Amino acid sequence: MPSHSNPTITTIAESAGVSIASVSRVLNGLPVRDATERKVLAAAQSLGYVPNSVARSLKSSRTNQVAFAIEDIGNPVYLAMLREIQPVLKQAGYRLVLHSTGADLDEELEVLRGLGQRYADGLIISPIRVTPEHLAELERATAPVVVIGSLPDGSPVDNVRADSRTGVEMALRHLRDLGRRRIGFVNGPLDTVPGRSRDAAFRAGMRRWGMVLDEDLVHVGAFRRRTGAEATRALLAGDAAAHPDALLCANDLIALGALDVLRERGLRVPEEVAVVGMDDTDLAAASWPALTSVSLGSAERGRRAAQLLLDRLADPGSGREPRVVTVEPSLHVRASTGGDRVADDGAAPR
Repeated sequence: MPSHSNPTITTIAESAGVSIASVSRVLNGLPVRDATERKVLAAAQSLGYVPNSVARSLKSSRTNQVAFAIEDIGNPVYLAMLREIQPVLKQAGYRLVLHSTGADLDEELEVLRGLGQRYADGLIISPIRVTPEHLAELERATAPVVVIGSLPDGSPVDNVRADSRTGVEMALRHLRDLGRRRIGFVNGPLDTVPGRSRDAAFRAGMRRWGMVLDEDLVHVGAFRRRTGAEATRALLAGDAAAHPDALLCANDLIALGALDVLRERGLRVPEEVAVVGMDDTDLAAASWPALTSVSLGSAERGRRAAQLLLDRLADPGSGREPRVVTVEPSLHVRASTGGDRVADDGAAPR
């Protein structure tokens, strides 16, 4: 008797003791070692796996390509995702096609519509805005799609998301425990998924940890380094008593811009102003001072998205309900909040 009523590529991989990519290669008729093939086929038979015949006939025109659509190829968050997605797909026999959309709605919708032209067998997309037009195209998608980023409940595709709310609360608790009370918040656009969720999390977190939210210390711009610089200059204008003693930045790029201006003004970090970023990209550990940052699991989100897509590609006609995976955040404390020793004068090391 099979042990799973609806076995997937993941359950087959667990039963066979091999990688998901190896299972995908076997089920798609790609070359693997004989021993691996025997394990996979035995596990599939034991679990009662039956490929959908209609889906298999459609796959006769497969491209062996998967598309990855992102806002900005220069953003280190997407690079972290890419470094995980590409090897997982490559091992399963797929090439990766990259689209940098610039967050342009028409460009993103065209990527989704283009699946009907069979330019790729599947798509991973990470839009920073999710509109009714996105949801309509996801409903009509003719190939498997996985979205990295939050979608409304009941959305028709697999979804890998971050827990920004918990991440922001971690950062605020850390700053509160350090004795910081005038906390500034520099965010990206509020009409984006991350901007909206991080704004809500900041407001909820300030209430939860019993701190007074000063709207004069909240700045909204873009998820860019220049926004951090512009916001910090504005927040440091006027009476010194009204200046923030900490800055929570909605991503690491914003935080780097804030650090640029704090150095420019001769303010010591973290003694006078502590700084926390979000995303924990490679830039965080490489900055001066090294940046405390909330990891939202960019690499893990990329890896999980690739695995979900391989599941769908192995049996796209299964009719399985869309899955939602949430990757938990973690706080990485570094010198910008006192996690490491910092030169007394705040100068960069020689």
